[in-house]
Amino acid sequence: MNASQTRFLGIDLGTGSLKVALVDEWGVERAVASVAYTLDTPQPGWAEIDVERWWRALVEACARLPGSERAAVRGIGFSGQMHGVVLTDAAGRALRPAMLWPDTRARGLLDAWAEDTEGAASNPVAPGMAGPLLRWLLQHEPAIADAARWALQPKDWLRVRLAGAAREAFVADPSDACATALAAPDGAWDLALIERLGLPARWFAPLAPSGAASGTLDADAAQALGVPAGVVLATGAGDTPCAALGSGLREDGDALLTTGTGGQILVTARTAPPAPSVWQGLHRYRSASGGWYAMAAMQNVGVALEAARGWLAYDWAQAYEDAFAAPSSPTLAFLPYLSGERSPWLDPAARGGWLGAGIGDTRGVLMRAAFEGVAFALRAGLEALREAKAGGTSDAAIATLKLAGGGSVDPRWRQLLADVLGAQLDAIDCPNAATRGAALLGGVASGHWRMDELAALAPASTRVAQPREDAALAQRYARFIDLYGRVRTWFPAA
Repeated sequence: MNASQTRFLGIDLGTGSLKVALVDEWGVERAVASVAYTLDTPQPGWAEIDVERWWRALVEACARLPGSERAAVRGIGFSGQMHGVVLTDAAGRALRPAMLWPDTRARGLLDAWAEDTEGAASNPVAPGMAGPLLRWLLQHEPAIADAARWALQPKDWLRVRLAGAAREAFVADPSDACATALAAPDGAWDLALIERLGLPARWFAPLAPSGAASGTLDADAAQALGVPAGVVLATGAGDTPCAALGSGLREDGDALLTTGTGGQILVTARTAPPAPSVWQGLHRYRSASGGWYAMAAMQNVGVALEAARGWLAYDWAQAYEDAFAAPSSPTLAFLPYLSGERSPWLDPAARGGWLGAGIGDTRGVLMRAAFEGVAFALRAGLEALREAKAGGTSDAAIATLKLAGGGSVDPRWRQLLADVLGAQLDAIDCPNAATRGAALLGGVASGHWRMDELAALAPASTRVAQPREDAALAQRYARFIDLYGRVRTWFPAA
C-alpha cells in the first residue's frame, strides 16, 4: 500500500457483537473483524451491558485489522443498535450499565404516549426505547437520574469515548433520535413531550447530520485502536439506516431485508411516508442520507433460532442439515415471539413456542418448524408494509428484496425466505452493510465524498433465490397467523 491510499473505518455497535470494517477511497471493503459479547439479564425482562465491554470489543476488533491499513484511516463512522440508552455524567462516563432495546421493564409505562398520535407516538412506542426506559429510571433510580448530564444512544456514547469527551462529540443524529419515542418523526426532539414526562431537557444532545464531523479521535483512543490521532469522527446513524446506506439503496421504493438478532424490512422514500394507521407496529424514520424509510421491525429472528437450537441441543451445522432434510409438519407450528414483538403487531406481551407437536416429531422437524415460524413472522411484517403502501390493500408490489445480515447466508434458508415472502432475494455483495455504511459516513465527514456521491458506490448484488408457489406453505402461514391471534389472548399486556 502506498502512502497516497486512504481508508475509512466503520464501527457497527451491535446487540451481540461489535464489527469493524476498513473501506478504501473507492468504497470497497478491504478488511473486517468482529468480537462477540453477551448481554446481562440481572432480572427477568431486563437487557443491560457494561459499556466497557463495548470498548474492549472495539479495541480487540481493531487489533485484528492489518496495522498498515489502520495507519491509513482518515475518517471514522458509526452504526449503532437503535433504541436503548446510556446515562452518563458530564464527561461521558456511564453511570450505570446501558439499557438496551430487548429490555421490557418499562412495559407498564407506555401510557404517556397513548394520546400522542401526531408526534413521537406516531411511530410505535416499545418498552426498550429510550423514552420508556428513561421514565423507568426516573422512578426507580432517582439518584442516578439526578446525577446524569446526558442520555446518549449507544453509538453516540462510543463516539464520545473516542473523542475524549470533547464538547463537539456530544451530539445525536435524526435517524437515531426519531426512534427514541422522544422526538418527532423527522428526528427533532419533542421538547413539550420531554417536559411532560418530567425528563430533564439537558439530557438530550443537539442534533447533527449523520455525515457531519462531530469531533476528532483522541490521542489515547488512537493509541488503543492503532489509528492516527486527530482523525475525523462522523456523527453516524442507526444500524438499519446505515445498512441501507451501505447496501446502496437509492431509489424510491427500494426494499431491504436484514436478518440478525432481530429482522428488519425497510422501504426507502424520498418524502415522509404516511403515519401508520392500519398496522400499529410499522415505523417511519429518517435515513442516514436525509431521506426517509418505512420499516417493519421483527424482534425475534436470530434470537428465536438460537433459542430453538439450544433447546434442541444442536450445533448450527447440524441444525441446518436436520431442519432442511426434515419434511414440514402439517400440524406443528412455532411462534417465535420469545421476547414480545414490535412489527406488525406492537405486542410486548407476546410469547412463543411450539404448538401442535406429535409424538413422532423429531428434532429436525421441530427445528424446521422454527425456521418456518421465523420466516412467517417476517412475512407478516412484509404484508403490513405492502398493505400500508397500497393504502389498505395488500396489492403493493414489493417483489424484490435486497438481502443483508449475517443470519441469511445458508442457501436453503434463503430459499425458504423467498418462498414464504413471495419475493426474489438479491444478496448484496457486501456482507457487512451497516459497517460499510458507517465507513462511508466517515468518508463524508472527512470531506472525501459528498452524500450525493455515495449512490455511485453501491455494491453489486447477486440473485440468490426466486419464490416458488407452494400451497401447503401458504396454508401453514395462514395457520400461523390464526394461532398467533389465539395465543396472544393468553398473555394480556401488563
